Amino acid sequence: LLKDAEAGQISLITKHGRPAILAVPFDERLIGQGVHRAMALHLFESHQVTLAQAAKLAGLSLEEFVELLGEVGLPAVDYPAADLESELAAAL
Repeated sequence: LLKDAEAGQISLITKHGRPAILAVPFDERLIGQGVHRAMALHLFESHQVTLAQAAKLAGLSLEEFVELLGEVGLPAVDYPAADLESELAAAL
């Protein structure tokens, strides 16, 4: 758990397949944003939840969450270059 926390990872411990403990790294993001927002940012950044899911977890509107992403320096859209090119080609 300590190694994961030092690496900035959230850990979920289960008992008989059910969540029992959630370990969240104690870092600047947690201090500055609080538990819900720090978790939402981490889960969004690691591609584990969508933008809308992260906003809901953070207790923010989609617009407010996008603004939060900008404040902490995270992109709201994170396409690999090839995906972005195919999306742009499809849009044209």
